[in-house]
Amino acid sequence: MGCFECCIKCLGGIPYASLIATILLYAGVALFCGCGHEALSGTVNILQTYFEMARTAGDALDVFTMVDIFKYVIYGIAAAFFVYGILLMVEGFFTTGAIKDLYGDFKITTCGRCVSAWFIMLTYLFMLAWLGVTAFTSLPVYMYFNVWTLCRNTTLVEGANLCLDLRQFGIVTIGEEKKICTVSENFLRMCESTELNMTFHLFIVALAGAGAAVIAMVHYLMVLSANWAYVKDACRMQKYEDIKSKEEQELHDIHSTRSKERLNAYT
Repeated sequence: MGCFECCIKCLGGIPYASLIATILLYAGVALFCGCGHEALSGTVNILQTYFEMARTAGDALDVFTMVDIFKYVIYGIAAAFFVYGILLMVEGFFTTGAIKDLYGDFKITTCGRCVSAWFIMLTYLFMLAWLGVTAFTSLPVYMYFNVWTLCRNTTLVEGANLCLDLRQFGIVTIGEEKKICTVSENFLRMCESTELNMTFHLFIVALAGAGAAVIAMVHYLMVLSANWAYVKDACRMQKYEDIKSKEEQELHDIHSTRSKERLNAYT
């Protein structure tokens, strides 16, 4: 029975809301980083194979350099939010312990309340950042949807001469002309290849992962705000109990002193 009670006590101290938010955050970040990285690699292969683009010599900022920068950003996002998820879980454990063991050895301090407030502000900023990432990730999804629609229209409409110009999407400068038309062999090969379809779906999954990260940030905001409110109320209750205990001790001391004085006066 003692072991069962210990297990129940341990399970009661787990911050389940923070745990669910952490799992959702890790799943969203993993989908965004993994699928986004592979989708960027597939985009590079498509540009080099079917649009016959090559890397610019030197330190010129071309589309391939931008893809490399985005890959390094993905590496940083994966590492940063792995650590941040652990920090939020630790904060959830400490907050839960502080509420449940309010009158035990672990006491709520002003520093703990400041840390909770800091996490709320930081999580709010990260939520805004993930909203921007979600909006930015929707751009390649829109581009590939146009390409996929163009490939589909060529099979539905015979004899249609449609062209795909990269200048429409800002991938190349206005002076460069990188386009393929439906009558070209490269266009047909690209539409028939599984690489285009796979890259398109990878970007969709990456977009879904970014959306899941936004939901996780909102979930964290609710959890952190609730914990901060509970801790604040618990601090007030703790101060009230301390003051009440001091007053009772003072009354007891006064009563003891008067009793001694009466006893001395009687004797």
